Amino acid sequence: MLLQLVYASRPFGFDAGTLLSILFKSRANNEATDVTGCLICRDDLYLQMLEGPSNRVIETFNRIRNDDRHIEVTELLRQRIDDRLFGKWSMCDDPVRSWMWTRDQVEKGAVTTARPVEILRIFRRIAARANDNT
Repeated sequence: MLLQLVYASRPFGFDAGTLLSILFKSRANNEATDVTGCLICRDDLYLQMLEGPSNRVIETFNRIRNDDRHIEVTELLRQRIDDRLFGKWSMCDDPVRSWMWTRDQVEKGAVTTARPVEILRIFRRIAARANDNT
């Protein structure tokens, strides 16, 4: 049985170099620990899905909560799954798209008030596109 966890946070000191550093380190760590997932990022939002063995996903999430590049880390979804959405990806990355939330909606709390089904729909859409491109 696998665990799927989604969290949101606000970036601290966001720039292209910070993002590349996060992605590089995440991919190396995730490959070593059998964690997969997707990071959606923008200068005002990180939305990330982690998938894998429960203990490894929780360890990864705890590291993220203690990472000073993230502010206001909020767990949005935690569930047991049989299959991964991002099984081919140690860490898929995607910018926040216009079909998601505007900056104003993010500022007003759209991320934390979104229902789990809405959040999963976002990641399923990215996974379908990412898997078509592999």
